[in-house]
Amino acid sequence: MTRKPSYDLTLRGNAIRAISASDLDEKVRLTRDTAARWFGRTLSVRSPLDPPLPERPGRPEKPELVPPRMLKKRSLNTEHGRIALMHALAHIELNAIDLALDIVARFAAKPIPRSFFDGWMKVADDEARHFTLLRDRLKSLGADYGDMPAHDGLWQSAHQTRNDLEARLAVVPLILEARGLDVTPSLLEKMIETGDHETAAILDVIYNDEKTHVAVGAKWFRFFCARNKIDPAARFRELVRANFRGELKPPFNELARAEAGLTPSFYRSLSPVSI
Repeated sequence: MTRKPSYDLTLRGNAIRAISASDLDEKVRLTRDTAARWFGRTLSVRSPLDPPLPERPGRPEKPELVPPRMLKKRSLNTEHGRIALMHALAHIELNAIDLALDIVARFAAKPIPRSFFDGWMKVADDEARHFTLLRDRLKSLGADYGDMPAHDGLWQSAHQTRNDLEARLAVVPLILEARGLDVTPSLLEKMIETGDHETAAILDVIYNDEKTHVAVGAKWFRFFCARNKIDPAARFRELVRANFRGELKPPFNELARAEAGLTPSFYRSLSPVSI
């Protein structure tokens, strides 16, 4: 009987395997399998024999990564434009898989409650499901992920916070994912207007799940601030100014953000527009 390597029995080891996978079907499978094993309580958190965390996640040869300014905006009134939107969203969800796994693997040695890992493995599992939904929809329209160029801004933004858990929480769930709460409702309405109800249904699933992801980020950001006796809104603004390039652009979906625990006191003063 072949004995499994010790890292196969840890959450961190399996998360790193999933991050490292360049085959996207394998990445999704490993992510969802790791989540199931973690929630089945068959994995320990980490081992000294876990493989090293890669500098970058595994990726196939395509899509080509280009600067954001080189990506063309397309009308959602055409099928090609809607395919381009779904491709962009699939790229976001793929990065979100790796970012959720990375926060688990990167900070596994910190004194953190196990429920922290519960929250982020649920996020990783959701993101893997979202990526599959979008990729399947692309395939149904004769396209696939990788057919169009994409940009690397999401991973680059998160990579800047690789040494600071609070900063990672501020930037990824509370800025990048929260932005999805702002823009998805209008995209969903546009899909309905164009008669693309299948894509609209996928966006509705993603939107409702993303609320819970922002809530996970807000919960743990507030937890660490409380542990350090720091005002969370003030700390958020401090970390954003130090770690995030760009501005927080309105309009904000204040209701959805507040439901997730992200109140206006966190972000309003960071907007270039007085609202």
